[in-house]
Amino acid sequence: MKQSKPKLPLEGLKILDTATMLAAPWSATFLADYGADVIKIEHPETGCTARKYGKQKNGIGILWKTLNRNKKGITLNLGQPEGQHIFKRLVAEADIVIENYRPGTFEKWGLGYDVLANINPSLIMLRTTGYGQSGPYSDRGGFGTVAEGMSSFASINGPADGPPTLPGMALADGVNGAFGALAIMTAIYERDRHPQRLGQCIDISLYEPLMRLIEPHITAYDQLGVIPPRVGNGSVSIAPRNAYQTKEGRWVALSGAAQPIVEKLFKAIGREELITDERFVNNAARVKNCKELDAIISGWIGKRELSEVVTTLTGSGAVVGPMYDVSQVFDDPHYLYRESFVTLPDADFDQIRVPNVVAKFSRTPGQVRSPGPAKGQHNQEIYGEKLGLSEAELTELKDKKII
Repeated sequence: MKQSKPKLPLEGLKILDTATMLAAPWSATFLADYGADVIKIEHPETGCTARKYGKQKNGIGILWKTLNRNKKGITLNLGQPEGQHIFKRLVAEADIVIENYRPGTFEKWGLGYDVLANINPSLIMLRTTGYGQSGPYSDRGGFGTVAEGMSSFASINGPADGPPTLPGMALADGVNGAFGALAIMTAIYERDRHPQRLGQCIDISLYEPLMRLIEPHITAYDQLGVIPPRVGNGSVSIAPRNAYQTKEGRWVALSGAAQPIVEKLFKAIGREELITDERFVNNAARVKNCKELDAIISGWIGKRELSEVVTTLTGSGAVVGPMYDVSQVFDDPHYLYRESFVTLPDADFDQIRVPNVVAKFSRTPGQVRSPGPAKGQHNQEIYGEKLGLSEAELTELKDKKII
């Protein structure tokens, strides 16, 4: 008997992703990983700017393949009346529209939420911008870099004697993408319980999701007036917490975020007397004397190779791990066991390894099914098969640069 294909949890959820770059498209991708039917809409001439973001191979953007995975790709000029008419036809059957243009752009095109909701009252619209749809900065352009700076995130990162330090990855975009996906699913849940099944518009900025990650510092300043200093790999909240170099020049990350863990660490390095040492007897004392504590720990770790450090400390119940560079994550046995990466066949690169779906569902797991689409790859399917446009109509629209 042929076994049926496992059902994906978001099958049937229809999303129109009109967004560019990283943050908003990630929101759609996170949902596509769980089966949402996402149509990626690009300008017929310029395409999405994310196609050229990051490293290229043979002139083709590598990140695109995973940033927009599990999506179908079409081209459509939303700035032209004919393109707007076609978009409205797609909206009539959609659950969600995702956009990240400057506030007012969709309204200028006659595609504001009020117009779209009149076509489809159940529609949910996620609007992602640098500063939100309202406020004195709302008309400014916004990128994750500025959000990382203005949220105060960069101010807490970097060495004590160095400048505020930006992350070496698109952190604000990624955090926003996850929060955007959460917001969509919250709105879907509410809509499906609403008597009239009404949708709504979601306004999310780049900087506000990032602020949720620095709540300890925000609340500490509000109540105590404390501005956190930069402490490199250390922490203003817990000690020990740092990066320590091993005998062969490798690095480990170690955290003592709970008293029992710290006591196990002290025993493991043969310094059980530190448990009752007034300098290190509790977290507040350890934070105050973190330099002395780091010297003790780094002295012990620096005399041993990484394998011994990790084996000894983890065996004792302490919390430590190697600090990998990206070339080392693919070979970790735990990551291999967990299938943290998946290899996809790809028309341009033959195959490509990408991060797997994050959360592992026991009954309806997500799945990475396809890499990011070629520009307009699914025009025939969406316009011809779904909307019923003829070959002659498609050719005319292409010639007029509408699709």
